[in-house]
Parts: sequence; structure tokens; C-alpha cells
Amino acid sequence: MKNLDLGSTKLPLGERTYIMGILNVTPDSFSDGGQFDQVEKALEHAYQMAADGADIIDIGGESTRPGHTRISVEEELSRVMPVIEKLKKDQSFKLPLSIDTYKPEVAKKALAAGVEMLNDVWGLKEDKELGKVAAHYQVPICLMHNRSSTDYKDLITDIIAELKESIELAHQAGIDDNRIIIDPGIGFGKTYEQNLEVMRSLKNFCDLGYPLLLGTSRKSIIAKTLNLPANERVEGTAATQALGIAAGVDIIRIHEVKEMKRVAMMTDAIVRR
Repeated sequence: MKNLDLGSTKLPLGERTYIMGILNVTPDSFSDGGQFDQVEKALEHAYQMAADGADIIDIGGESTRPGHTRISVEEELSRVMPVIEKLKKDQSFKLPLSIDTYKPEVAKKALAAGVEMLNDVWGLKEDKELGKVAAHYQVPICLMHNRSSTDYKDLITDIIAELKESIELAHQAGIDDNRIIIDPGIGFGKTYEQNLEVMRSLKNFCDLGYPLLLGTSRKSIIAKTLNLPANERVEGTAATQALGIAAGVDIIRIHEVKEMKRVAMMTDAIVRR
């Protein structure tokens, strides 16, 4: 993939690191639940992230934190669609949107409203129909590694094999290679020590030949290292993002856009020359 094709927005890969700002319109996300679950607050945050330098806004209507309660399609749609529709109607808002969902019905509504990307935390293993939706709308899809057990035979080898299974599901659904992004799934189906090992092995995932997205923002890998609450993990997040960029990550998914944009620019200046 030479470019990340997000509708009218083309992001050339390899030139710099792209910033995906997190917009959780949920009452129970682990780090910002309830902060942006009202439409006006969510819109205000989206505009602020755009001003701070985000390249993509990733909108999620269901928390995927450990122990989260799954919600219905109708509930998820009621959370995300008012925000999506308002942003898409505002011609001054130019950033592409991503929908963070594993439900085909939610994806269809979001993509029909103009959303340019899918972000699936189950890598098409929760519902294969999501792949057909992505193929129909010809949008990029991020396939994240996830599983219900932390029992691995060989951690990195197993994760790569399971990501390849997701990639094959994408191919079977009709998704072109140039629309596939992968994510090693920090904080999902992994212990603290396993998360650290994945971070040390990021280049192995880059070597698969697909754009790599990294999401460590405010996660437990930082909490357990620094023993800090969610709103005080910016430095830990910065360290993981800089290491990721140095390893070859293309997209970082983060909460603090302004600060992590600066981290990315500084790291890019060193490693992308």
C-alpha cells in the first residue's frame, strides 16, 4: 500500500506518522467514559482534535475495556450516528472518520453516512459479515489482534499467525490488500508481560508488509508500569508511541492529540530521514 485511501483524503505511507484521535461516545470507556457521550461535547472534542493535528477521528460507541458490557446495535447507533451525521454535514470539517465497531449493522449505517474507515477490534473473527461490508464500500479496515485467552505457545509467532487468519478472512470477503491495516492489539488478550514483549517485537509485525496501527494510549501497560491514573499517563504513552514509530508504525491511535503529534513529529525527524 502506497497510500491510505480515505475517500477524498490520500495519506502517503512512509512519509510521516499519522495521528488517529480517539472519540469515545460512551459512558463507560476505561479512560474517558462519560466525557464525550453527549453530542455537543463529542463534536467539540472532534473539532479540538482536528485543530491539534489529528489526521483521522476514530469514533466508538461501545467500550471495549476489560469486563465491558456489550450493547445492542440500536444503542450503539444511537450513540455514534448523531455525531457522524453532524460532522459529515459540516463542510468545514475535513478530516476522515473511522468507525470503531465489530457489528456489520453499525458499520453499514456509518459508511453509508460517509465514514471512510473501519476499525475492528476482533479482526473479523467476531462477525465475518463485517468484511463484506468493508468490501462493498471499498474502505480501509484495521484488523486488530484479539482473543479471549492469554495462553500462547509462542507469543509473537501465535499473534502473527492469528493476524494472518484475519487477513485471510478479509481476502475471502473481497477486501483488497491495499485496504488492510493491522494492529497487534496492545491490551487485548495479553498479560502485562506479554504486552511488553509485543512492544519489543513491533518490527516483526511491520515485516508482514501491511500498514501498522499502534494503540497504547493510557492503557494498562502504562498503568502497571507507572502506577498512575488514566489522566496522568501521557508520558508513558509518549514513550510507547516513540518506540512504535522507531519500529515502523504508520498510525498511532491516541487520546492526547496535541502532545502525541509533537512526539510523532520529533520521532519522524529522526527515523524517517
